[in-house]
Amino acid sequence: MKMNDLIIYQIFPLRAFVDEETEHGILEVIDWIPHIKKVGANAVYFSPVFESSEHGYDTKNYCLIDHRLGTNEDFKKVCQALKEAKIQVILDGVFNHVGREFWAFEDVKEKKWESAYKDWFCINFDGNSGYDDGFWYEGWEGHYELVKLNLDNPDVRKYLLDCVKMWMKEFGIDGLRLDVAYMLHRGFMKELIDFVKSEDEDFIMIGEMLHGDYNELVNEELLDSVTNYECYKGLYSSYNTHNMHEIGFSLNRQFGPEEWTYYKGLPLYNFVDNHDVERIATQLEDAEHLPLIYAMLYAMPGIPGIYYGSEWGIKGKKEQGSDDSLRPRIHPEDLGENELTEYIGHLSEIRKASPALKYGDYLQLAIEPNVLVFQRAGEGDRIIAAINIGDEERVMHFNANAGQGIDLISGEKIDFGGGLRVPAKKALLIRTEDAVM
Repeated sequence: MKMNDLIIYQIFPLRAFVDEETEHGILEVIDWIPHIKKVGANAVYFSPVFESSEHGYDTKNYCLIDHRLGTNEDFKKVCQALKEAKIQVILDGVFNHVGREFWAFEDVKEKKWESAYKDWFCINFDGNSGYDDGFWYEGWEGHYELVKLNLDNPDVRKYLLDCVKMWMKEFGIDGLRLDVAYMLHRGFMKELIDFVKSEDEDFIMIGEMLHGDYNELVNEELLDSVTNYECYKGLYSSYNTHNMHEIGFSLNRQFGPEEWTYYKGLPLYNFVDNHDVERIATQLEDAEHLPLIYAMLYAMPGIPGIYYGSEWGIKGKKEQGSDDSLRPRIHPEDLGENELTEYIGHLSEIRKASPALKYGDYLQLAIEPNVLVFQRAGEGDRIIAAINIGDEERVMHFNANAGQGIDLISGEKIDFGGGLRVPAKKALLIRTEDAVM
């Protein structure tokens, strides 16, 4: 499967499947599979599943599923069921740091400088930590419950690669999403990528990147994709301020036809929310914009990602010092579908059947504060996307290079003569009559 064929469904297992009464843990994923297929996803990205102390990113053991989720055998059953459903499995690779209860750090706390693992971390025995360990160590961005690994150490690298090999061989995972890839040791990243690609050339490698030039990590030598936070911000901000020029600028900057544009052809990982940011139903000021922002997500270049629960329009506000509301427990009986769920599922089917939406180039055709019209064209297919977030119908004038087309969302015939009429608060995905699919 090509990267651009992916539609990713993200789950945060330690919250989605865990509460005081949990009995089945990770096995509940099997009950979700019909729903995941209904929304059209062909890959599931699991946020941390390794054994951890609290939230998943404070790893205790890379070779075990967190006991709150179940056992390794449970997760093998989940992976097998997903494989049978033709859904790929992507795990969160948290390799920059571990928790204070990580087995090797426990040994250092006990034996200090006599520990065989003292060089696995960035330690100074002339200082002291805030936990009164009798030595100072580097934490992740000042969070000392997250202990920085010394990825210059070949023994650390070998250990991590052996763990990844175990997950590939025993569980058949299809990819990794590298946590804080923007600051991950580049030498280790390169060694990891070379290793997994030598085992499976189609193995998916996605990185978390917030700012900067995505080309630094997405290239032939390193990652297949990174998180597109630039367009994430542009999406909700454009809708809330009724200024489509903002997201239009980002899309032009990233994918436009000019030679200078930054990311033409790169399959960036797009999203409207995830486990670190507010739910899109909370972020948007107008609830009627929810389906429209998903239409944009599916129409723009890159890989669309859905964060579990948001396909029902559930809300979640980021609170000071807590991400709990962003990562709720959802029970199987809550998996009822609504109009938004159906709409997203329909968008998935449209995208899967459209070479232009998966692989095509990007060309902006017309723009106003409330309306953006752009074209995706490639492999004999041509789609004109038009999104109107305003309260009034707009007639957009541009050269469609076609007289008619079919709106793939509604199935209605569209006439470009006299301009394209875009109804209020409506998204159109128009396959033009010249498409030769």
